[in-house]
Amino acid sequence: MTSDSARLSQLLSSIDGRGYGSYKQLRGNYDLGSCRLVIDHVQADPFAPPSLMRLVVDRAAAGFPEDLLADRRGRVATSDFLARALAETASHTGERVDVGAPGQEVLERTTIAFTEDGIEARLAAELPASGRRIQGRRAARLLTEDLPRIAEAVLFHARHDAEALRAHVALHRDQEALRDRLAGRGLVALVGDGAILPRRAGDSDLPLREGAIPFESPASLRVEIDLPSGRRVSGMGIPEGVTVIVGGGFHGKSTLLRALERGIHPHLAGDGREWVITRADAAAIRAEDGRAVTGVDISPFISGLPSGIDTRSFTTANASGSTSQAASLVEAIDAGASALLIDEDTSATNFMLRDARMRALIPAEREPITPFVDRVRPLHTERGVSTVLVAGGSGAFFEVADHVIAMDSYVPRDVTAEARALAEEAQPPTAPVFTAPRPRTPDPASLRPADARRPASARGRDTIRLGREHLDLAAVSQLLDPAQTQSVAHALDRLADLLAEDGPLPLADAIRTLEERIDAGGLETLSPHRGHPGHLARPRALEIHAAVNRWRGLRLEERPGLSTLDP
Repeated sequence: MTSDSARLSQLLSSIDGRGYGSYKQLRGNYDLGSCRLVIDHVQADPFAPPSLMRLVVDRAAAGFPEDLLADRRGRVATSDFLARALAETASHTGERVDVGAPGQEVLERTTIAFTEDGIEARLAAELPASGRRIQGRRAARLLTEDLPRIAEAVLFHARHDAEALRAHVALHRDQEALRDRLAGRGLVALVGDGAILPRRAGDSDLPLREGAIPFESPASLRVEIDLPSGRRVSGMGIPEGVTVIVGGGFHGKSTLLRALERGIHPHLAGDGREWVITRADAAAIRAEDGRAVTGVDISPFISGLPSGIDTRSFTTANASGSTSQAASLVEAIDAGASALLIDEDTSATNFMLRDARMRALIPAEREPITPFVDRVRPLHTERGVSTVLVAGGSGAFFEVADHVIAMDSYVPRDVTAEARALAEEAQPPTAPVFTAPRPRTPDPASLRPADARRPASARGRDTIRLGREHLDLAAVSQLLDPAQTQSVAHALDRLADLLAEDGPLPLADAIRTLEERIDAGGLETLSPHRGHPGHLARPRALEIHAAVNRWRGLRLEERPGLSTLDP
């Protein structure tokens, strides 16, 4: 046992049985032999958030091959591999040690960090107590025995299966290389042959094993792509434009769409969706009754409201199904989405379409909603935004679709020719529908509530606490991990800082600047904590946009000539 281990054990023995606040003496650095322990923050009492600690090993001693760490993708994949080993090893300590356990996706995280000199494992540990009294001996076992064992098992290359690590990194690099090539091939996504799309249960993200039908591309849509490792992947390419997915109930059409939604991130080997690769800027859109909307131009879809409200800058604290879906769609496009993923089941019916009988009964001049079916083609021709749509109860989209895919017992068929034979030829619009997006500039003060004495924080995957208010992100379906939500929470605070420092900026410019800072300084630049940044996983800019847009306190700098009345 090193002198620091002995010193730490003696300190814990001396405070055994004292009030919990005596643990604050632990903050500092300790050489534990196999690693260095850095205690950055000590919880104030047993019911406070856990203490933040780092295990640090010299990079040369750790011995990880530099070619695995030579690029960002290699570092992300290696860190993910080690984070999974860390979660498994920490689960056997007998104490509550949180390392932000990863799911099926491979995300950029702060759990493992490679610095110039060292490798860090970031942990959050609850220091043992009996009531509010310190249990010093248990704490000594945790800090001087369990944590060094974790460091030895996780932070040294020799303790890992070298081939498995290298395969993990190669798969990640190949997946992202394939994503890079989608746009050049004119594709929104690729669904690899042999993919297993169904999940084990509604509350599980693990693949279905028994009875699962491997995906097989229709010959007319099959593409092959060569990847850096020498691997060749074949599968169904979903082209740019308008693609409609149809099929009977429970035949796999929504399962396919959900896989495409998750395909914005790479998946683990064995997940079944390793080769479901979607463009990183594809956005899932749905109706969201009751959400807040601030200054969004929904006039291409909704105009001429009886109340006289100007929908070129629509604001409401309680959106309907149709106005919420219109706002979410416009916000996603303005945030840079190149493709929309939409399921009729989670959409507002009156937003999506109006059948011939309804059009005959209610004249167009009396209906303020121009349905999405009338806008989906100009959305592509004018703004370059593709749509992948699941249609279960109507063939209204056949006449505007470039491709129609029918799912039959989880087997896709290209039925575009049959669908076109059933549809009338669509009439192109006589004038452009979509104008250039109007910059939306937040009032800097509106992103920092007066009662926000603490940093914004996540409450699970769906909620952010900002001041005394709760921001509901349940409908932001491509936000997958609570660690991503925590990053979004920190991003809101950093945006407030940025706008306070640099003055009012259009929202898109402010978030772009924030993304550039993350790219340059790492994900930990979002955190208000020095040293240990907490457990964060990187969200997309689209999810940061979505959070700002749903903040009920958001105010925009006024623009001349536009009304922002609240209906």
